[in-house]
Amino acid sequence: MPKDTAEETPQSQKIETDFCIIGAGAGGLALATAAAAFGQRVVLIEKHKMGGDSLNYGGVASKALLVAGKRAHAMRTASPFGVRGVEPLIDHAAVNHYIEDVAAKISPNSSVERLTGLGIRVIAATAKFIDRATVAAGDYRISAHRYVIATGSSPVIPPIPGLADVPYFTNETIFEQKTLIPHLVIIGAGATGLELAQAYRRLGSRVTVLDKAHALGGEDPELAVVLLTRLSREGIVIREGVHIKHVSGTSEKIAVELQTDGAPEIIEGTAVLVTAGRKANVADLGLDAAGIKVAQNAIKVNGGLRTANSRVFAIGDATGAPRYAHIAAEHAEVVLRRSLFRWPARTKDRYAPRVVFTDPELATVGFSETEARVKFGRINVLRWPYHENDRAEIEHETDGHIKVITSKSGKILSAGIVGAGASELIQMWSLAISQGHNIKAMTEWISPYPTLSEINKKAAFRYFATTPSNPFLRKVIALLAKLG
Repeated sequence: MPKDTAEETPQSQKIETDFCIIGAGAGGLALATAAAAFGQRVVLIEKHKMGGDSLNYGGVASKALLVAGKRAHAMRTASPFGVRGVEPLIDHAAVNHYIEDVAAKISPNSSVERLTGLGIRVIAATAKFIDRATVAAGDYRISAHRYVIATGSSPVIPPIPGLADVPYFTNETIFEQKTLIPHLVIIGAGATGLELAQAYRRLGSRVTVLDKAHALGGEDPELAVVLLTRLSREGIVIREGVHIKHVSGTSEKIAVELQTDGAPEIIEGTAVLVTAGRKANVADLGLDAAGIKVAQNAIKVNGGLRTANSRVFAIGDATGAPRYAHIAAEHAEVVLRRSLFRWPARTKDRYAPRVVFTDPELATVGFSETEARVKFGRINVLRWPYHENDRAEIEHETDGHIKVITSKSGKILSAGIVGAGASELIQMWSLAISQGHNIKAMTEWISPYPTLSEINKKAAFRYFATTPSNPFLRKVIALLAKLG
Protein backbone atom coordinates (compact mmCIF):
# COMPACT_ATOMS: atom_id res chain seq x y z
CA MET A 1 0.00 0.00 0.00
CA PRO A 2 1.28 3.52 -0.74
CA LYS A 3 2.28 5.58 2.25
CA ASP A 4 -0.23 8.15 3.41
CA THR A 5 2.08 11.09 3.97
CA ALA A 6 2.75 14.49 2.50
CA GLU A 7 6.41 14.44 3.56
CA GLU A 8 8.99 14.49 0.81
CA THR A 9 10.94 11.23 0.87
CA PRO A 10 13.84 9.91 -1.18
CA GLN A 11 11.51 7.30 -2.67
CA SER A 12 8.94 9.83 -3.92
CA GLN A 13 7.95 9.26 -7.51
CA LYS A 14 7.19 12.35 -9.57
CA ILE A 15 4.28 12.33 -12.01
CA GLU A 16 3.47 14.99 -14.57
CA THR A 17 -0.06 14.96 -15.95
CA ASP A 18 -2.77 17.07 -17.56
CA PHE A 19 -5.46 16.47 -14.92
CA CYS A 20 -5.06 15.50 -11.28
CA ILE A 21 -8.49 14.71 -9.84
CA ILE A 22 -8.90 14.24 -6.09
CA GLY A 23 -11.89 12.05 -5.32
CA ALA A 24 -13.48 9.17 -7.25
CA GLY A 25 -17.15 9.90 -6.61
CA ALA A 26 -19.75 10.74 -9.25
CA GLY A 27 -18.12 14.01 -10.31
CA GLY A 28 -14.52 12.84 -10.21
CA LEU A 29 -15.28 9.70 -12.21
CA ALA A 30 -17.31 11.59 -14.82
CA LEU A 31 -14.52 14.10 -15.35
CA ALA A 32 -11.73 11.51 -15.34
CA THR A 33 -13.35 9.29 -17.98
CA ALA A 34 -14.36 12.21 -20.19
CA ALA A 35 -10.93 13.84 -20.03
CA ALA A 36 -9.23 10.53 -20.81
CA ALA A 37 -11.57 10.04 -23.79
CA PHE A 38 -10.25 13.34 -25.19
CA GLY A 39 -6.68 12.12 -24.93
CA GLN A 40 -5.74 13.85 -21.70
CA ARG A 41 -3.35 12.32 -19.20
CA VAL A 42 -5.33 11.78 -16.01
CA VAL A 43 -4.34 10.90 -12.45
CA LEU A 44 -7.26 10.04 -10.14
CA ILE A 45 -6.63 9.91 -6.38
CA GLU A 46 -9.04 8.18 -3.99
CA LYS A 47 -8.31 7.39 -0.35
CA HIS A 48 -11.43 5.32 0.33
CA LYS A 49 -14.00 3.55 -1.88
CA MET A 50 -14.28 4.01 -5.62
CA GLY A 51 -17.69 5.38 -6.58
CA GLY A 52 -17.98 7.61 -3.53
CA ASP A 53 -21.13 8.21 -1.55
CA SER A 54 -23.54 7.71 -4.45
CA LEU A 55 -22.51 4.13 -5.15
CA ASN A 56 -21.59 2.93 -1.70
CA TYR A 57 -24.07 4.66 0.63
CA GLY A 58 -26.34 7.15 -1.09
CA GLY A 59 -28.18 6.88 -4.36
CA VAL A 60 -27.72 3.16 -4.97
CA ALA A 61 -27.95 1.61 -1.50
CA SER A 62 -30.78 3.76 -0.18
CA LYS A 63 -32.86 3.38 -3.32
CA ALA A 64 -32.35 -0.38 -3.30
CA LEU A 65 -33.56 -0.47 0.30
CA LEU A 66 -36.60 1.60 -0.69
CA VAL A 67 -37.37 -0.84 -3.51
CA ALA A 68 -37.28 -3.77 -1.08
CA GLY A 69 -39.64 -1.91 1.24
CA LYS A 70 -41.97 -1.07 -1.64
CA ARG A 71 -42.22 -4.76 -2.58
CA ALA A 72 -43.17 -5.62 0.97
CA HIS A 73 -45.74 -2.83 1.04
CA ALA A 74 -47.25 -4.03 -2.24
CA MET A 75 -47.83 -7.47 -0.73
CA ARG A 76 -49.67 -5.97 2.25
CA THR A 77 -51.81 -3.66 0.11
CA ALA A 78 -52.78 -5.90 -2.83
CA SER A 79 -56.44 -6.33 -1.84
CA PRO A 80 -57.85 -3.41 -3.91
CA PHE A 81 -56.62 -5.22 -7.03
CA GLY A 82 -58.46 -8.44 -6.20
CA VAL A 83 -55.31 -10.08 -4.84
CA ARG A 84 -55.36 -11.11 -1.20
CA GLY A 85 -52.95 -9.01 0.80
CA VAL A 86 -50.51 -10.91 2.99
CA GLU A 87 -47.93 -9.96 5.59
CA PRO A 88 -44.56 -10.66 3.95
CA LEU A 89 -41.85 -12.71 5.61
CA ILE A 90 -38.81 -10.45 5.54
CA ASP A 91 -35.31 -11.89 5.57
CA HIS A 92 -33.20 -8.89 6.56
CA ALA A 93 -29.94 -10.65 5.75
CA ALA A 94 -31.29 -11.34 2.25
CA VAL A 95 -32.30 -7.68 1.89
CA ASN A 96 -28.76 -6.71 2.81
CA HIS A 97 -27.42 -9.18 0.26
CA TYR A 98 -29.71 -7.69 -2.41
CA ILE A 99 -28.34 -4.19 -1.70
CA GLU A 100 -24.76 -5.45 -1.88
CA ASP A 101 -25.52 -7.33 -5.09
CA VAL A 102 -26.94 -4.22 -6.77
CA ALA A 103 -23.86 -2.22 -5.81
CA ALA A 104 -21.59 -5.04 -6.98
CA LYS A 105 -23.25 -5.06 -10.42
CA ILE A 106 -22.80 -1.32 -10.80
CA SER A 107 -19.33 -1.03 -9.26
CA PRO A 108 -17.36 -2.35 -12.29
CA ASN A 109 -18.17 0.96 -14.00
CA SER A 110 -16.04 2.72 -11.40
CA SER A 111 -13.47 0.01 -10.77
CA VAL A 112 -9.73 0.60 -10.80
CA GLU A 113 -9.41 -2.04 -13.51
CA ARG A 114 -11.84 -0.27 -15.86
CA LEU A 115 -10.30 3.14 -15.29
CA THR A 116 -6.80 1.79 -15.79
CA GLY A 117 -7.98 0.26 -19.04
CA LEU A 118 -9.12 3.72 -20.12
CA GLY A 119 -5.65 5.05 -19.51
CA ILE A 120 -6.36 6.67 -16.14
CA ARG A 121 -3.75 6.29 -13.43
CA VAL A 122 -5.48 5.56 -10.11
CA ILE A 123 -3.67 6.17 -6.83
CA ALA A 124 -5.10 4.81 -3.56
CA ALA A 125 -3.93 7.36 -1.02
CA THR A 126 -4.76 10.58 0.78
CA ALA A 127 -4.11 13.66 -1.33
CA LYS A 128 -2.68 16.92 -0.03
CA PHE A 129 -1.39 20.07 -1.69
CA ILE A 130 2.17 20.84 -0.64
CA ASP A 131 2.30 24.04 -2.68
CA ARG A 132 0.23 25.83 -5.33
CA ALA A 133 1.28 23.43 -8.07
CA THR A 134 2.02 20.10 -6.41
CA VAL A 135 -0.08 17.38 -4.76
CA ALA A 136 1.34 14.65 -2.58
CA ALA A 137 -0.38 11.27 -2.54
CA GLY A 138 1.38 8.44 -0.78
CA ASP A 139 4.77 7.96 -2.40
CA TYR A 140 3.83 10.17 -5.36
CA ARG A 141 4.28 13.85 -6.10
CA ILE A 142 1.95 15.01 -8.85
CA SER A 143 2.45 18.09 -10.97
CA ALA A 144 -0.58 18.80 -13.14
CA HIS A 145 -1.70 21.42 -15.58
CA ARG A 146 -5.11 21.37 -13.86
CA TYR A 147 -6.30 20.07 -10.51
CA VAL A 148 -9.89 19.23 -9.65
CA ILE A 149 -11.09 18.74 -6.07
CA ALA A 150 -14.03 16.32 -6.01
CA THR A 151 -13.82 15.10 -2.43
CA GLY A 152 -17.56 14.95 -1.74
CA SER A 153 -19.10 15.22 1.71
CA SER A 154 -19.60 13.27 4.92
CA PRO A 155 -22.34 13.07 7.56
CA VAL A 156 -22.78 15.89 10.05
CA ILE A 157 -22.90 14.58 13.62
CA PRO A 158 -24.76 17.13 15.76
CA PRO A 159 -23.31 18.00 19.19
CA ILE A 160 -26.03 16.21 21.15
CA PRO A 161 -24.93 15.36 24.70
CA GLY A 162 -24.30 11.63 25.07
CA LEU A 163 -24.52 10.82 21.36
CA ALA A 164 -20.81 10.16 21.03
CA ASP A 165 -21.04 7.61 23.86
CA VAL A 166 -23.69 5.37 22.28
CA PRO A 167 -23.63 3.29 19.09
CA TYR A 168 -25.41 5.05 16.24
CA PHE A 169 -25.82 4.67 12.49
CA THR A 170 -25.29 7.17 9.70
CA ASN A 171 -26.23 6.74 6.05
CA GLU A 172 -22.71 5.33 5.61
CA THR A 173 -23.18 2.50 8.11
CA ILE A 174 -26.90 1.68 8.23
CA PHE A 175 -26.69 -0.53 5.15
CA GLU A 176 -24.48 -2.99 7.00
CA GLN A 177 -27.45 -3.93 9.19
CA LYS A 178 -28.58 -7.54 8.62
CA THR A 179 -31.26 -8.00 11.29
CA LEU A 180 -34.57 -6.37 12.15
CA ILE A 181 -34.37 -3.08 14.03
CA PRO A 182 -37.40 -3.22 16.33
CA HIS A 183 -37.57 0.55 16.90
CA LEU A 184 -35.43 2.92 14.83
CA VAL A 185 -35.09 6.50 16.05
CA ILE A 186 -33.98 8.84 13.27
CA ILE A 187 -32.48 12.25 14.03
CA GLY A 188 -33.16 14.48 11.04
CA ALA A 189 -36.32 14.74 8.92
CA GLY A 190 -34.78 15.73 5.61
CA ALA A 191 -34.94 13.71 2.41
CA THR A 192 -32.49 11.01 3.54
CA GLY A 193 -34.09 10.60 6.95
CA LEU A 194 -37.59 10.20 5.54
CA GLU A 195 -36.51 7.88 2.73
CA LEU A 196 -34.88 5.54 5.24
CA ALA A 197 -37.79 5.97 7.65
CA GLN A 198 -40.27 4.67 5.08
CA ALA A 199 -37.97 1.86 3.95
CA TYR A 200 -37.44 0.54 7.48
CA ARG A 201 -41.08 0.97 8.43
CA ARG A 202 -42.16 -1.11 5.44
CA LEU A 203 -39.56 -3.73 6.35
CA GLY A 204 -41.07 -4.19 9.79
CA SER A 205 -39.51 -1.60 12.11
CA ARG A 206 -41.24 0.93 14.30
CA VAL A 207 -39.86 4.32 13.27
CA THR A 208 -39.75 7.65 15.07
CA VAL A 209 -38.26 10.68 13.32
CA LEU A 210 -37.09 13.72 15.29
CA ASP A 211 -36.21 17.17 13.98
CA LYS A 212 -35.54 20.48 15.68
CA ALA A 213 -37.22 22.32 12.78
CA HIS A 214 -39.83 21.27 10.21
CA ALA A 215 -39.78 17.99 8.34
CA LEU A 216 -38.72 18.57 4.72
CA GLY A 217 -38.14 22.20 5.66
CA GLY A 218 -36.43 22.95 2.36
CA GLU A 219 -39.37 21.78 0.23
CA ASP A 220 -42.60 23.48 -0.81
CA PRO A 221 -44.95 23.02 2.20
CA GLU A 222 -47.90 22.47 -0.14
CA LEU A 223 -46.18 19.45 -1.67
CA ALA A 224 -44.44 18.25 1.48
CA VAL A 225 -47.68 17.88 3.44
CA VAL A 226 -48.95 15.28 0.95
CA LEU A 227 -45.88 13.13 1.54
CA LEU A 228 -45.84 13.64 5.31
CA THR A 229 -49.50 12.66 5.52
CA ARG A 230 -48.78 9.38 3.69
CA LEU A 231 -45.83 8.61 5.97
CA SER A 232 -47.98 9.24 9.01
CA ARG A 233 -50.68 6.91 7.66
CA GLU A 234 -48.06 4.20 7.33
CA GLY A 235 -47.29 4.49 11.03
CA ILE A 236 -44.15 6.63 10.98
CA VAL A 237 -44.08 9.05 13.92
CA ILE A 238 -42.61 12.41 12.93
CA ARG A 239 -41.85 14.86 15.74
CA GLU A 240 -41.02 18.41 14.66
CA GLY A 241 -39.65 21.29 16.70
CA VAL A 242 -38.11 19.07 19.36
CA HIS A 243 -34.97 19.73 21.37
CA ILE A 244 -32.89 16.62 22.08
CA LYS A 245 -31.28 17.09 25.49
CA HIS A 246 -29.41 13.81 25.86
CA VAL A 247 -28.91 10.36 24.37
CA SER A 248 -27.89 7.30 26.36
CA GLY A 249 -27.99 3.51 26.23
CA THR A 250 -26.46 0.50 24.55
CA SER A 251 -26.67 -1.25 21.18
CA GLU A 252 -30.02 -2.81 22.15
CA LYS A 253 -31.67 -0.03 24.13
CA ILE A 254 -31.33 3.67 23.37
CA ALA A 255 -33.01 6.44 25.38
CA VAL A 256 -33.48 9.83 23.73
CA GLU A 257 -34.42 12.58 26.16
CA LEU A 258 -36.46 15.41 24.64
CA GLN A 259 -37.59 18.79 25.83
CA THR A 260 -41.02 19.62 24.43
CA ASP A 261 -43.09 22.59 25.57
CA GLY A 262 -41.00 22.82 28.72
CA ALA A 263 -41.68 19.22 29.75
CA PRO A 264 -39.12 16.39 29.58
CA GLU A 265 -39.92 13.26 27.59
CA ILE A 266 -38.00 10.07 26.90
CA ILE A 267 -38.28 8.02 23.69
CA GLU A 268 -36.87 4.53 23.91
CA GLY A 269 -35.61 2.81 20.79
CA THR A 270 -33.28 0.01 19.82
CA ALA A 271 -31.11 1.97 17.38
CA VAL A 272 -30.37 5.56 16.40
CA LEU A 273 -29.77 6.78 12.85
CA VAL A 274 -28.30 10.26 12.39
CA THR A 275 -29.30 12.03 9.15
CA ALA A 276 -28.69 15.63 10.18
CA GLY A 277 -27.13 16.78 6.93
CA ARG A 278 -23.70 16.55 5.32
CA LYS A 279 -20.56 18.67 5.30
CA ALA A 280 -18.01 19.21 2.56
CA ASN A 281 -14.82 17.17 2.85
CA VAL A 282 -12.24 19.96 2.76
CA ALA A 283 -10.08 19.25 5.81
CA ASP A 284 -6.45 18.09 5.51
CA LEU A 285 -6.21 18.88 1.80
CA GLY A 286 -3.49 21.51 2.26
CA LEU A 287 -5.75 24.19 0.83
CA ASP A 288 -3.79 27.00 2.49
CA ALA A 289 -0.60 25.82 0.83
CA ALA A 290 -2.39 25.88 -2.52
CA GLY A 291 -3.87 29.35 -1.99
CA ILE A 292 -7.43 28.00 -2.07
CA LYS A 293 -10.07 29.82 -0.07
CA VAL A 294 -12.80 28.22 2.03
CA ALA A 295 -16.10 29.92 2.84
CA GLN A 296 -18.84 28.48 5.06
CA ASN A 297 -16.94 25.19 5.34
CA ALA A 298 -16.83 24.66 1.58
CA ILE A 299 -14.35 25.52 -1.16
CA LYS A 300 -15.03 28.93 -2.62
CA VAL A 301 -15.43 28.88 -6.42
CA ASN A 302 -16.70 31.22 -9.11
CA GLY A 303 -19.49 30.42 -11.58
CA GLY A 304 -17.02 28.43 -13.64
CA LEU A 305 -15.99 26.36 -10.59
CA ARG A 306 -12.47 27.80 -10.50
CA THR A 307 -10.90 28.43 -7.08
CA ALA A 308 -8.64 31.32 -6.05
CA ASN A 309 -5.80 29.21 -7.47
CA SER A 310 -6.27 29.43 -11.24
CA ARG A 311 -4.89 25.90 -11.67
CA VAL A 312 -7.50 24.36 -9.39
CA PHE A 313 -11.20 23.68 -9.88
CA ALA A 314 -13.62 22.22 -7.32
CA ILE A 315 -16.87 20.41 -8.07
CA GLY A 316 -19.84 18.77 -6.39
CA ASP A 317 -20.33 18.57 -2.64
CA ALA A 318 -16.91 20.06 -1.93
CA THR A 319 -18.20 23.43 -3.17
CA GLY A 320 -21.27 23.42 -0.95
CA ALA A 321 -23.54 22.87 -3.98
CA PRO A 322 -26.74 20.82 -3.57
CA ARG A 323 -25.52 17.35 -2.71
CA TYR A 324 -26.68 15.22 -5.62
CA ALA A 325 -24.67 12.98 -7.92
CA HIS A 326 -26.25 14.54 -11.01
CA ILE A 327 -25.06 18.00 -9.95
CA ALA A 328 -21.51 16.74 -9.43
CA ALA A 329 -21.63 15.16 -12.90
CA GLU A 330 -22.89 18.43 -14.41
CA HIS A 331 -20.07 20.28 -12.67
CA ALA A 332 -17.63 17.87 -14.32
CA GLU A 333 -19.03 18.89 -17.71
CA VAL A 334 -18.52 22.57 -16.89
CA VAL A 335 -14.87 22.00 -15.97
CA LEU A 336 -14.27 19.94 -19.09
CA ARG A 337 -15.79 22.58 -21.38
CA ARG A 338 -13.89 25.43 -19.75
CA SER A 339 -10.53 23.70 -19.53
CA LEU A 340 -10.39 21.85 -22.85
CA PHE A 341 -12.59 23.90 -25.18
CA ARG A 342 -12.30 27.33 -23.56
CA TRP A 343 -16.09 27.66 -23.57
CA PRO A 344 -17.54 30.10 -20.99
CA ALA A 345 -19.56 27.30 -19.38
CA ARG A 346 -21.14 28.00 -16.01
CA THR A 347 -22.96 25.90 -13.46
CA LYS A 348 -26.71 25.41 -13.86
CA ASP A 349 -27.65 24.38 -10.34
CA ARG A 350 -30.90 26.34 -10.68
CA TYR A 351 -32.01 23.95 -13.42
CA ALA A 352 -31.07 20.81 -11.51
CA PRO A 353 -34.06 18.84 -10.19
CA ARG A 354 -34.05 17.35 -6.72
CA VAL A 355 -36.04 14.33 -5.63
CA VAL A 356 -37.19 12.73 -2.41
CA PHE A 357 -37.45 9.07 -3.42
CA THR A 358 -40.18 8.10 -1.00
CA ASP A 359 -43.59 6.73 -1.99
CA PRO A 360 -45.06 9.03 -3.18
CA GLU A 361 -42.03 10.76 -4.62
CA LEU A 362 -41.50 14.51 -4.34
CA ALA A 363 -39.59 16.23 -7.15
CA THR A 364 -38.93 19.91 -7.81
CA VAL A 365 -36.95 22.09 -10.20
CA GLY A 366 -36.51 25.84 -10.43
CA PHE A 367 -37.54 28.66 -8.12
CA SER A 368 -39.62 28.20 -5.00
CA GLU A 369 -42.94 30.04 -4.98
CA THR A 370 -41.54 32.58 -2.52
CA GLU A 371 -38.44 33.17 -4.64
CA ALA A 372 -40.55 33.53 -7.78
CA ARG A 373 -42.83 36.13 -6.18
CA VAL A 374 -39.89 38.17 -4.93
CA LYS A 375 -38.02 38.07 -8.25
CA PHE A 376 -40.88 38.30 -10.74
CA GLY A 377 -43.74 39.93 -8.84
CA ARG A 378 -46.93 38.68 -10.41
CA ILE A 379 -46.82 34.97 -11.18
CA ASN A 380 -49.20 32.23 -12.24
CA VAL A 381 -49.56 29.06 -10.18
CA LEU A 382 -50.95 26.09 -12.12
CA ARG A 383 -52.03 22.80 -10.57
CA TRP A 384 -53.45 19.45 -11.59
CA PRO A 385 -54.33 16.57 -9.24
CA TYR A 386 -53.37 12.93 -9.66
CA HIS A 387 -56.92 11.81 -8.89
CA GLU A 388 -58.04 13.31 -12.22
CA ASN A 389 -55.56 11.19 -14.14
CA ASP A 390 -56.87 7.88 -15.49
CA ARG A 391 -53.58 6.00 -15.14
CA ALA A 392 -53.31 7.10 -11.52
CA GLU A 393 -56.81 5.71 -10.90
CA ILE A 394 -55.85 2.41 -12.56
CA GLU A 395 -52.75 2.14 -10.39
CA HIS A 396 -54.52 3.34 -7.21
CA GLU A 397 -51.88 6.08 -7.01
CA THR A 398 -54.13 9.10 -6.64
CA ASP A 399 -52.30 10.93 -3.83
CA GLY A 400 -50.57 14.07 -5.00
CA HIS A 401 -50.56 16.83 -7.58
CA ILE A 402 -48.37 18.90 -9.84
CA LYS A 403 -47.66 22.58 -9.24
CA VAL A 404 -46.17 24.78 -11.97
CA ILE A 405 -45.17 28.42 -11.64
CA THR A 406 -44.84 30.78 -14.60
CA SER A 407 -44.17 34.46 -15.03
CA LYS A 408 -47.00 36.77 -16.10
CA SER A 409 -45.97 36.23 -19.73
CA GLY A 410 -45.94 32.44 -19.34
CA LYS A 411 -42.22 31.72 -18.96
CA ILE A 412 -41.82 28.55 -16.93
CA LEU A 413 -40.09 29.32 -13.64
CA SER A 414 -40.49 26.10 -11.68
CA ALA A 415 -42.35 22.85 -11.28
CA GLY A 416 -43.02 20.61 -8.32
CA ILE A 417 -44.64 17.20 -8.30
CA VAL A 418 -45.64 15.01 -5.39
CA GLY A 419 -46.98 11.66 -6.48
CA ALA A 420 -46.14 8.40 -8.23
CA GLY A 421 -43.34 8.67 -10.77
CA ALA A 422 -42.52 12.27 -9.88
CA SER A 423 -38.79 11.66 -10.43
CA GLU A 424 -39.50 10.80 -14.07
CA LEU A 425 -42.23 13.36 -14.72
CA ILE A 426 -40.08 16.26 -13.49
CA GLN A 427 -37.55 15.76 -16.25
CA MET A 428 -39.74 17.40 -18.90
CA TRP A 429 -39.94 20.51 -16.75
CA SER A 430 -36.21 20.48 -16.11
CA LEU A 431 -35.63 20.52 -19.86
CA ALA A 432 -38.24 23.22 -20.43
CA ILE A 433 -36.77 25.51 -17.76
CA SER A 434 -33.19 25.00 -18.93
CA GLN A 435 -34.25 26.02 -22.44
CA GLY A 436 -36.25 29.02 -21.26
CA HIS A 437 -39.52 27.71 -22.68
CA ASN A 438 -42.91 29.34 -22.42
CA ILE A 439 -45.76 27.30 -20.96
CA LYS A 440 -47.27 27.11 -24.44
CA ALA A 441 -44.53 24.65 -25.40
CA MET A 442 -45.81 22.23 -22.79
CA THR A 443 -49.21 22.04 -24.53
CA GLU A 444 -47.87 21.25 -28.00
CA TRP A 445 -46.88 17.62 -27.58
CA ILE A 446 -48.95 14.45 -27.60
CA SER A 447 -49.01 12.39 -24.43
CA PRO A 448 -49.90 8.70 -24.83
CA TYR A 449 -53.03 7.55 -23.06
CA PRO A 450 -53.30 6.43 -20.32
CA THR A 451 -50.07 7.69 -18.73
CA LEU A 452 -49.12 9.72 -15.70
CA SER A 453 -47.34 12.18 -17.98
CA GLU A 454 -50.71 13.59 -18.98
CA ILE A 455 -50.72 15.59 -15.75
CA ASN A 456 -47.87 17.68 -17.17
CA LYS A 457 -49.95 18.71 -20.15
CA LYS A 458 -53.12 19.21 -18.10
CA ALA A 459 -51.29 21.55 -15.74
CA ALA A 460 -49.89 23.53 -18.68
CA PHE A 461 -53.35 24.01 -20.14
CA ARG A 462 -54.45 25.60 -16.87
CA TYR A 463 -52.51 28.69 -17.95
CA PHE A 464 -55.08 29.19 -20.70
CA ALA A 465 -58.09 28.20 -18.59
CA THR A 466 -59.56 31.71 -18.50
CA THR A 467 -58.94 32.41 -22.17
CA PRO A 468 -62.32 31.11 -23.48
CA SER A 469 -64.18 33.50 -21.15
CA ASN A 470 -62.28 36.56 -22.37
CA PRO A 471 -64.97 38.90 -23.85
CA PHE A 472 -62.76 40.16 -26.66
CA LEU A 473 -61.75 36.64 -27.69
CA ARG A 474 -65.39 35.51 -27.65
CA LYS A 475 -66.32 38.35 -30.02
CA VAL A 476 -63.46 37.39 -32.37
CA ILE A 477 -64.56 33.75 -32.37
CA ALA A 478 -68.19 34.76 -33.04
CA LEU A 479 -67.09 36.93 -35.97
CA LEU A 480 -64.95 34.18 -37.46
CA ALA A 481 -67.81 31.73 -37.07
CA LYS A 482 -70.12 34.02 -39.06
CA LEU A 483 -67.52 34.47 -41.76
CA GLY A 484 -67.12 30.70 -42.00
